[in-house]
Amino acid sequence: MSSMDFNRIAGAILLTLIVIKVADIAGEAMGHVTPLAKPVYLVGGDAQAGAEAKPEGDKAEAKAGSKPAPIGPLLASASAEKGKSIARKCTTCHDLKKGGKAKVGPALWGVVGSAKAEGSFRFSDALKKLGGKWDFASLNAFLDNPKGYAPGTKMSFAGVKNDSDRAALILFLRSLSDNPIPLP
Repeated sequence: MSSMDFNRIAGAILLTLIVIKVADIAGEAMGHVTPLAKPVYLVGGDAQAGAEAKPEGDKAEAKAGSKPAPIGPLLASASAEKGKSIARKCTTCHDLKKGGKAKVGPALWGVVGSAKAEGSFRFSDALKKLGGKWDFASLNAFLDNPKGYAPGTKMSFAGVKNDSDRAALILFLRSLSDNPIPLP
């Protein structure tokens, strides 16, 4: 390579760097970006919280104490087919078949309308203390935030935070029965 070729390559690189720097300076001169006082869109935040941002710890505490949306209206527009696809993540720990065996968690056939913490599965004391039946409202609250609904539960799943997804899942779980209970 001759010295003339080297000079051309070095000149081209230098010219490119100068053009990039000039464009950078011109871009800064055209307008200065000022951060917003409040975020307009919260990533992973609660849409109902509006534009008020809270520290992470506050969000977790607020969610643990909050109640999910009422399930009745959500079930009216829910799809059991969508719930079936959402339930795939449940099959890691639960069997969905009739007569299914317990895995890490109990089998879920016939769970909607059944007594809480009943059967041969070794339920946590937190679930045993709840009493009652798994109706639509209690399943809605439990699936929204298992540890908030039953503090001390062994279920390590964080919950289904999307209201329509949770309603679809509950509608699908309702279909896992020989005699599904009536909708509210």
